[in-house]
Amino acid sequence: MTVRLLTNIGRLWTGHDVCSNAAILVHNDRIAWVGRAADLPQSVPGVVDDIVDVDHVENLGGALVTPGLIDAHTHPVYAGNRYAEMAMRSGGSSASAIAAAGGGIGSTVTVTRGTDPWTLCNGVRERLREWLLGGTTTVEAKTGYHLTRDGELADVRLLRELEKEPMMPRVHVTFLAAHVVPPEYFGRQRDYVEAVASWCADAAGAGADSVDVYCDDGHFTAEEARWVLASGRNVGLLPRIHAGAYNRRGAVQLAAEMGCASADLLHHASDEDIAMMARYGVPAVVCPGAALQVGHLPPVRRMLAQGVPVALGSDHNPGHCGITSMSLVISLAVAAFGMSVGDALRAATLGGAQVLGAPDRGILAPGRLADIVQWDADHEGAFAWSFGLKPRRVWRGGVPVQ
Repeated sequence: MTVRLLTNIGRLWTGHDVCSNAAILVHNDRIAWVGRAADLPQSVPGVVDDIVDVDHVENLGGALVTPGLIDAHTHPVYAGNRYAEMAMRSGGSSASAIAAAGGGIGSTVTVTRGTDPWTLCNGVRERLREWLLGGTTTVEAKTGYHLTRDGELADVRLLRELEKEPMMPRVHVTFLAAHVVPPEYFGRQRDYVEAVASWCADAAGAGADSVDVYCDDGHFTAEEARWVLASGRNVGLLPRIHAGAYNRRGAVQLAAEMGCASADLLHHASDEDIAMMARYGVPAVVCPGAALQVGHLPPVRRMLAQGVPVALGSDHNPGHCGITSMSLVISLAVAAFGMSVGDALRAATLGGAQVLGAPDRGILAPGRLADIVQWDADHEGAFAWSFGLKPRRVWRGGVPVQ
């Protein structure tokens, strides 16, 4: 049993509100007490009989403290890079020209399939470690670059095993075999959809938490997405959907109909889409890095005004965005989406916890996981200024990360 007292917290952003001159008492991996240091109790039943007997006291020097950040949308299981494609796109090359030059998702599929499991695992491990060291204690991680039954299931297991290692964030695994149709199924898209639907039970058994479908031009239709999502939901996977990244294909309506855990990207969301999400309580996951890359910003302020729950994601992937810093995502959300710092922080903590179905994190309160970040600042406004605020210390489940 370990009891840790974090004290001299200048400004504590709990997820709900701000507390000055605060302290946090941690018992094992959970928060036992949190509040103003002046109100710190002398004893906490079942935790410590006398506060002077805590195992560790850490003076945080008046710093800003928040819950561990949550990245609600990532694609970290891949090999290789597409830097040349990024350069072509920045020079005005079309998607067809990039594909003709050997780029696109298919190129990542080819390289990932040809990479040995050890090398692939090491690459994913390094990416996940970057998230944790940057203050992100939970990462939603999608498969989707093998596009075979065995490869996708191996990716699920890889993510589940990596989560158990030291220096790894918590991982929410999303099964995204319905990312794009692989080359061996060319001309047989329906057969591939049927195959993916049949793999969902095995994905759940391997440790997946969610199932996702990329519903857009060049990917899958709403009807095809319904088939896969229903199959996943029937075996206990949370349904989520890539919606409106490039064009509107009925994805938001499908998300509302199926009660999806999230509709993601939403670069082309309309007022009708927003009203439907608000009415049916479908959370939005928005990714400023990806939105800036494609040149279309989702109407986040209208979403918030209509009461749509919002979470933030990096959309880390090999073809558009290499961000692993959620503090940078917060900065970009403030600058590009017009979010307030409070709304952006909430979307990167409580919002992420909501869409991942993880009520034990995203807020600093008794009984919640002690995923805590001490930042190199004394006020949350630094997120808007820094464009990548650095943490001083990170605790995952009450354990300091080095």
